[in-house]
Amino acid sequence: MIRQHARSSSRRAMLAGACATCLSAVAGCARYGTSNGLAGPGAYGGAPSSAAGPASAAGASSAAGGSASDVLASTAEIPVGGGKILTDKKIVITQPQAGSFHAFTAICTHLGCIVNTVSGGTINCPCHGSKYSIVNGSVVNGPAPLPLAAVSIKVQGTSIIQA
Repeated sequence: MIRQHARSSSRRAMLAGACATCLSAVAGCARYGTSNGLAGPGAYGGAPSSAAGPASAAGASSAAGGSASDVLASTAEIPVGGGKILTDKKIVITQPQAGSFHAFTAICTHLGCIVNTVSGGTINCPCHGSKYSIVNGSVVNGPAPLPLAAVSIKVQGTSIIQA
């Protein structure tokens, strides 16, 4: 009897430890967008996707000119119907229609992988197949739970600058 009781206790301890590990992993994923170091809505100075509009050449001039270090890309580098991923800055810039530029974080909202391609009207994550719209960063195909956060940009001449 004592032997069976000891075995039951060790199984319970093992299951409790496994459950605690699973719960802490889930809690870590649930903290997306908080101050835990993961990018989320509002990261990189951007507003949530639903609040951000496209940058366009019209009305994009600013009293504060951008320096060469502020330039993210040239407009010629962003294909119409596609985009460009700036891996070092963790930003993806898209041009769904000619002259309409958008920028989003390049960090997948599923597990934090960096997206790696822009094709077929979507921004694509290599880790688990999540796809986001090049128009507004919304989830087109999961498992991503949230859209990509918008990054505020402006177009000055042929330069795309982080606003």
